[in-house]
Amino acid sequence: MELIEAIKARHAVRKYTDKPIETEKIAVLRSKIDTLNKESGLHIQLALNEPKAFSSGILKYGAISGVKNYFVMVGKKGKEVEEKIGYYGEQLVLLAQTMGLNTCWVGLTFKEIDEVISLAEGEIVHCVIALGYGVDGGRPHPLKPVEKFYEADGEVPAWFKAGMEAAMMAPTAVNQQKFKFFLKDGNKVKAETLFSLAGKSYVYYDLGIVKYHFEVGAGVENFEWEL
Repeated sequence: MELIEAIKARHAVRKYTDKPIETEKIAVLRSKIDTLNKESGLHIQLALNEPKAFSSGILKYGAISGVKNYFVMVGKKGKEVEEKIGYYGEQLVLLAQTMGLNTCWVGLTFKEIDEVISLAEGEIVHCVIALGYGVDGGRPHPLKPVEKFYEADGEVPAWFKAGMEAAMMAPTAVNQQKFKFFLKDGNKVKAETLFSLAGKSYVYYDLGIVKYHFEVGAGVENFEWEL
């Protein structure tokens, strides 16, 4: 499965079966985590066969159940780090999807289990990503008109449209989609967050996620990010 196919196929899954993740798939995921940590400076970890993080009985958005495996998204504080969490975490999400695994980004409704998490000085657990074999494949979220999510100087090239289509399928907190893209000078792209009324809005995590989706759809060879 190609990444663009994974984007189209992947939906948040909140209920998981007891089927274990195969050893060879775990090895691929661990290798990818090592690569991403070296590239990003994050401290992403993989918790396996650990059910306590989601067994606290707390009322949960989406009623997550059956989770025994999850990525722990660890890094220092700050907006730039939050964007990295989204950008690099979504790479794991889509990799998992290509291997037939399901995922779900989880912000507040989990418990940190000390014995499976390692934190260096100044690091925090930003969120986790549930991982495993879902009871089903999840459901797509409703897509809003893509034209509301970008501004462009002049004609919009096909690669930009493809990038926006991929961005619109990105998971965002409570499907808030608080982002906007700008196309300038033919191939200069900028992505920004928008104001959110949510108490813990996660807009910078979301920004990282949608930027990675845009790259997959548009092709990194076709544009440059404008900081």
